[in-house]
Amino acid sequence: MSTPIFKVVSRDLWAPAENDGVFNGAAIDLTDGFIHFSTAGQVVETVSKHFAGRTDLLLVTVDPEKLGDQLKWEISRGGELFPHLYGELEMSAVTSVVELPIGPDGRHVIPSFKT
Repeated sequence: MSTPIFKVVSRDLWAPAENDGVFNGAAIDLTDGFIHFSTAGQVVETVSKHFAGRTDLLLVTVDPEKLGDQLKWEISRGGELFPHLYGELEMSAVTSVVELPIGPDGRHVIPSFKT
């Protein structure tokens, strides 16, 4: 597997995707026309900026090689390149799904990444 990318999503949005075999995106993804992802180095800021205090989150790990040419790397926050998927996320590209609990300091506990 190549270096993974990550999607932060609520449990409520993810459950139907697992049943259907595809994830079409959260509201912001549908509005923007692509599914937002982060790299391992971007996840902490993404979670703190967009999901602070949320207790219903999952971190979905995805193999970008399985996304084909629908995955584009585009400039976003702070001029960094972010992975954006112009299409649905097939469950066959998902390598793991873990909960993102909130730690005693009030921040989400992000797992260590093996990249």
